[in-house]
Amino acid sequence: MSAINQIDTYLTLKEDSEGLYKEKGSKFLAFAYPVRNEAEIKDKLDQLRKKYYDARHHCYAYILGKDQSIFRANDDGEPNHSAGDPILGQIRSHQLCNVLIVVVRYFGGTKLGVGGLIHAYKTAASDAIANNEIITAVLHERVKLDFEYLNMNEVMKLIKDYELQIIEQHFENQCQIILEVRQKLLEEITNKISDLNGVEIHNLGDS
Repeated sequence: MSAINQIDTYLTLKEDSEGLYKEKGSKFLAFAYPVRNEAEIKDKLDQLRKKYYDARHHCYAYILGKDQSIFRANDDGEPNHSAGDPILGQIRSHQLCNVLIVVVRYFGGTKLGVGGLIHAYKTAASDAIANNEIITAVLHERVKLDFEYLNMNEVMKLIKDYELQIIEQHFENQCQIILEVRQKLLEEITNKISDLNGVEIHNLGDS
């Protein structure tokens, strides 16, 4: 893949998946999710805490953003850095973004020690990733076009030429279309639209 094509792409998981690791009676249930924001992460964590309410630990890690600038590792009562960090390490080693992995532990009565815990959480997280598919996702932005009906042909030609996806459209005397635009094409398309008289473009942010 060329550097140009990598500008607005990142690796993530295709769907939800699960993993499992057992050691000395303890069970480590791993759950991997593609996520887009911290609200989704909170929702996933809440669901797991309700479903596995009798588990001793719900340890997790996540990374958000193509630049991996937002991340967190949580040990949820396990010894410091024995659970969240090994999970986070698996996300990073696969170069994944916008991913949450939660490992739910049922204690089996025998302590595993810090080294044993690190191995268990790492292996469970790795299994959840292995049971998924790593895909290349493309960053998009949403833009809103405001224009008069007389400009319809020019606008629709541009949409067709760039194969843009229409999210919403309202056609009256004053028309409005919301489009999804691949991030690396945004500047080029914005310039093209700016050349059209009577057409205004507004960036709505990430989609």
